[in-house]
Amino acid sequence: MNRRALLIQLLGLGAAGFATPPFAGGSHAGGSHARGSFVGGSVAGRQGALREKSKPFEPLLGPIPLPTDGLTAAQQRHHYARIAIQDKLVVPKGYRSDLVLSWGDSLGNGRFGFNNDYLAFQPLTSKQGVLTVNFEYISAKSWCAGFEEVMGFSLPFRALIDELSRRGGSVDASSLPAGDGLLANVMSVARAALMDLGIGVATIERNAEGRWLHQSGALDRRITGLSGWQKFEEQLRTSGPASAVFRRQQRMGYNDGLGDRVIGTFANCAGGQTPWGTVLSAEENFQNQVVEAVFADGSSPPPAECPFRFDGERLEGLGNPFGMAGNKYGWMVEVDPLKPKQPAVKHTWLGRFRHEAVAVRARPNESLVVYSGCDRYGGHLYRFVSAATIQDPKDPANSHLLENGRLEVAKLQPDGTGSWIPLLTTTAVDPLPPSHFQRFGYDQPALVPHSDRNRAGVEKIRSDVELEGYRSRFQTLAELYLGSGDEQIGAILIDAHLAANAVGASPLARPEDTELDPRTGDLLITFTAGGADAGGRADPALFHGPSGQPEWPYGWVMRLQDQPGNPEVPGGTFSWRMVATGGLPWEGGLGFANPDNLAIDKSGNIWMVTDRSTSNSTLDVFGNNSCWLLPAKGFSAGKAFLFATGPMECELTGPCFDQTESTLFLAVQHPGEDHGVHRRGDQEIQAFQLRDRSHQPFNQLRQVPLGSNWPSGLPGRLPRPGVVAITRLDGAALLG
Repeated sequence: MNRRALLIQLLGLGAAGFATPPFAGGSHAGGSHARGSFVGGSVAGRQGALREKSKPFEPLLGPIPLPTDGLTAAQQRHHYARIAIQDKLVVPKGYRSDLVLSWGDSLGNGRFGFNNDYLAFQPLTSKQGVLTVNFEYISAKSWCAGFEEVMGFSLPFRALIDELSRRGGSVDASSLPAGDGLLANVMSVARAALMDLGIGVATIERNAEGRWLHQSGALDRRITGLSGWQKFEEQLRTSGPASAVFRRQQRMGYNDGLGDRVIGTFANCAGGQTPWGTVLSAEENFQNQVVEAVFADGSSPPPAECPFRFDGERLEGLGNPFGMAGNKYGWMVEVDPLKPKQPAVKHTWLGRFRHEAVAVRARPNESLVVYSGCDRYGGHLYRFVSAATIQDPKDPANSHLLENGRLEVAKLQPDGTGSWIPLLTTTAVDPLPPSHFQRFGYDQPALVPHSDRNRAGVEKIRSDVELEGYRSRFQTLAELYLGSGDEQIGAILIDAHLAANAVGASPLARPEDTELDPRTGDLLITFTAGGADAGGRADPALFHGPSGQPEWPYGWVMRLQDQPGNPEVPGGTFSWRMVATGGLPWEGGLGFANPDNLAIDKSGNIWMVTDRSTSNSTLDVFGNNSCWLLPAKGFSAGKAFLFATGPMECELTGPCFDQTESTLFLAVQHPGEDHGVHRRGDQEIQAFQLRDRSHQPFNQLRQVPLGSNWPSGLPGRLPRPGVVAITRLDGAALLG
């Protein structure tokens, strides 16, 4: 029975009697307890039913029955039959969440940006620290709705939308004459949007009540999407071979005139901290704002190929009005939060792709190893191996190790083994053939650098015969990319994704985060979803559901055991296994969908947030995005406990801890992204067919608000992304 048919049937029963809230027993931002159908966090009889041994906390009851919810089958059918979703950040009984910063708050010489993502905490004293924050992208609907209230001035949104519509929906701003009124409107909106992207550093302090508050300090800083546009000293630096490409005078493509300097950073999604105190910020979906494709020499096509677009729903091509060269975005950016005058650096040895994560392995007498994933269907897992070895992992000079080494990409085998393929000029061209996917019933072409090396971008090869012709023409990466020395390896690094396709790297299921387990040294990797889009497909030999389903949109967590990188011998081997699978419990999943960012505490427990698309109705059954705990040991190991749920239409991102692990910082990104401001009465009724822990089916009606008013909670008030601090009411460690 489809959801619509089920809804019609269930509505015949009436829509009264919704349990509100479904996550009762928790509290929301501000610390006040949520009202609901529970007393003291428990359904009547819950404490005596299926009591979990050594539960780390009293887990929330989410929108669907979970193996860890502590309810009998009968209690599950009763509780989950009718529920009401809340537009709140809900945490368990005994915890509270406090808003620390939100969009528009003053920060350094600018403002706290939009759609905060990765967070990194660095202590200064026992009660003070700095929080480094990524600002990823603009959700146009809520950004436009709240801009005037937040900023205190208006922008010509409506006039710009109307004029662009009359001109076909997009414009190459560089071709507009100075007197064209459209140019001024484009520049004002694009400038404001880029100022809301990038990286921020904020000084925070814990007051006598145990609440974290922003306290403006000398370390406060903003690096925006336009840093360096008007002030030369704020331009970002680059290191590594791609710098030679940027400095090259003779090139096939566009020259921005900046040499190896860069204007700004944007699309800053995930990130990581180094043992020596710097922060690495990952530029992910840069392709929405600048040209992604590059020529054989690594140069970029002109900005006109990524025109400015704005229709009130999406805001793209922000680099176009400022003449940004696309090959300078999609990198890993290093920032020292304790040195506000020190320029940020884009380290090109780490490759240019849709970076979603970074994990840094720094052990004495070994090469520095940096892991990162490319978040796209068919994206790859990479590791950088430094040419020199580490002496002291905490030595600030270790940043220089990022300036020389090699980039390698993973090839996984279905038997749980794998190897690293170096992206060197001598590496053989050997793409995964189309026949590999045809065995699973998929028509997936090989996506490789275009065989016409005067053209930028990708070529789709649909047969093994065509592929053999390609391989006979291009036998190594040196035959695909122009130049010599740093210029040639720089071109390969700039085109890392297609170069990795060309050498046969495994196409993966949207690798989103990479984190190192402090107990074992293993690499934990989240894969958000199996499947495909126009840009690629995950390898069905590697990614499938618990019963072998070839399409599994709910994601996985992988544990990878790697060998140390050898600076003298390229490549190496590893082993891997899946340790957690998303999906509905009665279909073999753990109850979550689309794992995203991870944080691993000192005991090895995994804290995970999810990123399920609210625009994909097939995932609606999982409710709002959430935060989960996967304990490392004891009776609860191997299980997933629901720790927090986010407001409407948001994504929870960037989990990190303070130095005592008594605070979990979370970013609430894009609340109200689909419907904007929630108005009283704006809601829909959803219907689902669920199963209890005895696998017996039952029907659910769910009341779901449309849009959001978080963090104010007041009807009609605009939603604002922000950062919260979650603590226990007694001030003890999170799992104390």
